Amino acid sequence: MKITEEQFENHLLGILGELGYSYENGYEIAPETERAERKDYREVVLVGRLREKLVQFNPNIPPGAIEDAIEQITRPNFPVLIQNNREFHRQLRDGVKVVFQEGDETKADFVRLFDFENVDANEFLAVNQFSIRGPKSTKRPDIIIFINGLPIAVLELKNPTDINTTIYDSYKQLQT
Repeated sequence: MKITEEQFENHLLGILGELGYSYENGYEIAPETERAERKDYREVVLVGRLREKLVQFNPNIPPGAIEDAIEQITRPNFPVLIQNNREFHRQLRDGVKVVFQEGDETKADFVRLFDFENVDANEFLAVNQFSIRGPKSTKRPDIIIFINGLPIAVLELKNPTDINTTIYDSYKQLQT
């Protein structure tokens, strides 16, 4: 039986749904739509979802410090991708360090991005057809997995019945 890539994608989205993932179509939450979840196609973080979870997970952190944490996540500090990836991994694992005023006292704390103790408190979201504008072109991966509004995984699917398509084709597509 021959299946199309779209059928394969829909089947995988169904499996993710059975595992508890919510689903959104990238076209429906794209910029300039009624349900837009980002300002333009260069943004990859679903900031509204992220903000909601950061407030929920960090009730003792003031709103200004939550916004600082979001700024740190969405505006990388380093000129080299590998350094940014290492810093983001540390933030995912340990939280984002913020400094804020509480009365006359300056305090430092970490904003947790995930609830590791109560996994069900996190939001798991699968989005297909999510367009991203890069410096050279616009790309649209098949499925992106978001946790609490943060893009965590990109799934590039190929028709499993196409004997001319190899895993290397997916690899090349992910490299762009």
